[in-house]
Amino acid sequence: MSDEIIAEVRDIKDAIGAKFNYDLRALFEEIKRGEAELQAKGVHLVSPPSNPASLHYSALQLVTRKVDSERKRQSAMVVGGPTR
Repeated sequence: MSDEIIAEVRDIKDAIGAKFNYDLRALFEEIKRGEAELQAKGVHLVSPPSNPASLHYSALQLVTRKVDSERKRQSAMVVGGPTR
C-alpha cells in the first residue's frame, strides 16, 4: 500500500539528509544558526518543557479542549441560553 503523503515526507527527509551528507551534527548546527537568525529578528523561541511526561495535556490537546469548550458555550447560547 502506497501513501502519497508518507512518500513525500520520506523524500523530504532524504533530501535534507543528502544536503547535510547525513551528518546530524551539521544538521543541528544549521538548525541552531536558523534559530539565531530568527532571534536576531526579534522572534521569541519557546523552549520545550523540561519534563513533558509530567504534562497532563499536550499543546494540541489544550487547544482542542479550548475550541470544544467554546463551541459548547456558543451552542448553548443559541439553543436555549447559557448553561451552568
